[in-house]
Amino acid sequence: MTRDLLLEIGLEEVPARFVRGAMNQLKDKTVKWLSDSRIEHGAVNVYATPRRIAVLIKDVAEKQTDMNEEAKGPSRKIAQDDQGNWSKAALGFARSQGVEPEQLYFQELAGVEYVYATKSSIGTDTAVVLPDGLLTLITSMSFPKNMRWGNHELKFVRPIRWLVALFGQEVIPFEITGVQTGNITRGHRFLGNDTTVQEPAQYVERLREQHVLVDVSEREELIVAQIDRLAKEKGWEIAIKEDLLEEVVFLVEYPNVLFGGFDPAFLHIPQEVLITSMREHQRYFPVFNSEGELLPFFVTVRNGDLKSIELVAKGNEKVLRARLSDAKFFYEEDHKLTIEHALSKLENIVYHEELGTVADKVRRIRATADLLSKHLLIDEQTSSDISRSADICKFDLVSQMVYEFPELQGIMGEDYAVKAGERGSVAKAINEHYQPRFAGDLAPSELTGAIVSLADKIDTIVGCFSIGIIPTGSQDPYALRRQAAGIVQIILAHGLKLQLHDLYDAALSVHENRGLKRNASDIRKDLSDFFALRVKNVLSEQGVRYDVVDAVMASGFADLKSTIERASVVQALAGSNDRTEFKLTVEQFNRVSNLGSKATDAAVDPALFAEQVETELYEKWQQQRPIFKAAIDEGNISKAVQSLSSLKPFIHSYFEKVMVMAPDEAVRANRLSTLAGIAEDIAIIADFSKLVW
Repeated sequence: MTRDLLLEIGLEEVPARFVRGAMNQLKDKTVKWLSDSRIEHGAVNVYATPRRIAVLIKDVAEKQTDMNEEAKGPSRKIAQDDQGNWSKAALGFARSQGVEPEQLYFQELAGVEYVYATKSSIGTDTAVVLPDGLLTLITSMSFPKNMRWGNHELKFVRPIRWLVALFGQEVIPFEITGVQTGNITRGHRFLGNDTTVQEPAQYVERLREQHVLVDVSEREELIVAQIDRLAKEKGWEIAIKEDLLEEVVFLVEYPNVLFGGFDPAFLHIPQEVLITSMREHQRYFPVFNSEGELLPFFVTVRNGDLKSIELVAKGNEKVLRARLSDAKFFYEEDHKLTIEHALSKLENIVYHEELGTVADKVRRIRATADLLSKHLLIDEQTSSDISRSADICKFDLVSQMVYEFPELQGIMGEDYAVKAGERGSVAKAINEHYQPRFAGDLAPSELTGAIVSLADKIDTIVGCFSIGIIPTGSQDPYALRRQAAGIVQIILAHGLKLQLHDLYDAALSVHENRGLKRNASDIRKDLSDFFALRVKNVLSEQGVRYDVVDAVMASGFADLKSTIERASVVQALAGSNDRTEFKLTVEQFNRVSNLGSKATDAAVDPALFAEQVETELYEKWQQQRPIFKAAIDEGNISKAVQSLSSLKPFIHSYFEKVMVMAPDEAVRANRLSTLAGIAEDIAIIADFSKLVW
């Protein structure tokens, strides 16, 4: 026999950003508790609105399953003495398993006898274990931010106002913070009333009758459908940003879409400002025409029905007008601030107590960017643009607009720089140097912004590492992992001939001028280990096998473009139709590398060759080496591997006819040196011994 189980936790309005996590947590905890309690069940459905989280489990067994479990204890040697009496270890094992000593028995495992006990437990009625189980389940939940209320000790995301707990038609009795469970839930705060749920299967419909759509997917689909219908009617393009949609879904219980307008005069403000003001402050969806131009309209979602919807729209228009008026004021006031005056204000803003002010950081960015420009042999005009961009890349941080909307940093800087007469590439770099801002974001489109972005990001990383701030576990308060991933992305996107250690050295040389708290070589090692994980992530995201990643990374990863190409070629060969042939080649390479590692001298003397195959292998290697080196320099890894692979038959013959570890010391050393030279070239591609077949 089975019954449905319903648990609803009624709350004061929960912040939208916490609701989905709470809903998923309730589901996970419920499923785990049922499993641990040996209670079989069917489908598990979860529901949530700003005022409730709920779980409904179908076909829950009315009784726990019986348990008959065998447990292994100590070996016979430890469990019994010479007279066959139970030892303290055996008696302790029996107590821990809840059995009498006479119920213990022996079984052989891998030739050794161990003592065993069989624990048996008759399943209890589910209704008996539910009260304590659900009480513990609820009180064990955790949230990003908790609160206490009244005189209660419980910390929860928001005060609990009602509880529904039903097993079939039976109320599961328990109490939390003075709130007793029952079968009465609450409808929409203004449109609905309290309603009785006779059994779990009625839950969704009973709330629908009280203007609450408790199914998250249903609310989301309804909102999107209403927006799409409005867009079609008006001929608009309505931008539905996923994170905003997610937030709106958890702000309402009974959604209805409406639209309003604002004074077109506000459109002279950059549209990023208007969009940010609408999205961040009001949770409005912006409206565009077919050319992507912002229109003086907005779309929002009401938590209620369509009654007096025109008045609601006018109220929203009034609120938005005040917001946009503020934005207009900030924008106009910012134009009174010169770039030079803004830069002087950066001298008074602390970046980090051990790393100086934001102005100090800007000077380091400029110095690092200039070193990178010189290293990359960038032309004079672009180098000049890079220097100017680096000098003014943070000036908009003191603007009123960025103070009000921090997410507009860089965007406002570009707009203000253009109006101040800066070159277009310089203004664009002020915006783009923050890119990529997040996972999936684009790298800077122009070289100027790319170099300034690299300088900014590596300055942040090296600065933090120099004072001992290194991400550990999930802790990364300065987003150093994201900065490092951005550096890797930029170098690859622009195909820069810049090795990672050159980047470290540029930033370290600048930071050394202020004095380093840690040894520079230790910082370099930490940087290398840190970036290794970022490069591995890039390779893994591209679908490269873990063993190929290890093999390629073992040969170095400072040259990112080469690393990606090497991984691609080795992966293709390892999974190709000629996989068997490539495996044989790899076996030869590994044998060469293993013996070559024993060499003590790199010099090879052909006069010491005693066998013809030695000469043939050496000459073939010398013939292929220029081809191999040229291919590496060109970045043609496929051609380089093909060149090395041509040595395979010669290596095979060599090992067939030559005893490398010859008795004659000079001959032996010469043969090892030959192999060491070839191994050195092989190692440029990968450590093939790490491949798993």
